[in-house]
Amino acid sequence: MKNSLLKNFLSVAVAEGVSYLVLLLIAMPLKYWGNFPHAVKYVGWAHGVLFVAFMALLLMVWIKYKWSFGKVVLAFIASLLPFGTFVLERKLKKAAEVEG
Repeated sequence: MKNSLLKNFLSVAVAEGVSYLVLLLIAMPLKYWGNFPHAVKYVGWAHGVLFVAFMALLLMVWIKYKWSFGKVVLAFIASLLPFGTFVLERKLKKAAEVEG
């Protein structure tokens, strides 16, 4: 994969997915079962920053590569689902390898 914009998008997608899983599987249980609300505060903040970066890069990729509206909507939905960004990253890498 040669394009740095797409590489950055995929990197942020994976980081956003990891932060989402950490938020759901580690920080939330620590808050509610371990009486440690700071976990959600800081992990949630980091996840929010990564989500905003994901959305900004998604907009840039949409414009540069002229993605269809449907493809952009699917990428957005993937960001809302646990493990969704990992599936998205794999499919986009495979598509980029096929294209050249």
